[in-house]
Amino acid sequence: MFLTLPTLLTWARILAIPLIVGAFYLPLPQPQINLLSSVLFIIVALTDWADGWLARRLNQTSAFGAFLDPVADKFLVCASLLILLDQHRVDVWVALVIIGREIAITSLREWMAQIGASRSVAVHMLGKLKTAAQMVAIALLLYDGEIAGVINARVWGTWLIYVACALTIWSMSYYLQKSLPAIRAKVR
Repeated sequence: MFLTLPTLLTWARILAIPLIVGAFYLPLPQPQINLLSSVLFIIVALTDWADGWLARRLNQTSAFGAFLDPVADKFLVCASLLILLDQHRVDVWVALVIIGREIAITSLREWMAQIGASRSVAVHMLGKLKTAAQMVAIALLLYDGEIAGVINARVWGTWLIYVACALTIWSMSYYLQKSLPAIRAKVR
């Protein structure tokens, strides 16, 4: 189902990425750019939840939607990390770990699907927790200011991106461990 409402939301998430990136090139004061980019990011990130909920609720799940949804998430996270790297709000090693894990696990899932072992790398709660931590951390780091005069978004975002990085490594280890029996069986 190429043009269902859930799939259109996923496409919208991909198409909105240039808006988030483009916000940093607007001739506005930095705090306004930060606010705009973080609000756009939050709205776009919420479509990830909405498209899945709608697909199940409207009985419009599809193989294409299941493929496109994580691709959209990875594009959103990677593009945002590159912005944050350019703005010196995230360490290079954090971006490399997170982006590297996304490439590795996507490749692993593709290979597992080809050998008929995709269940071994099915989405796990650890991966969902990692994604949630990443999304909140990125939103805070894009905002990069005081929230309600009390919360320093950069400090909290930095700590949370480190937590997300640890969850990234942990979830990658989990998926690799779960796939090892299928890999060993195929390599023999």
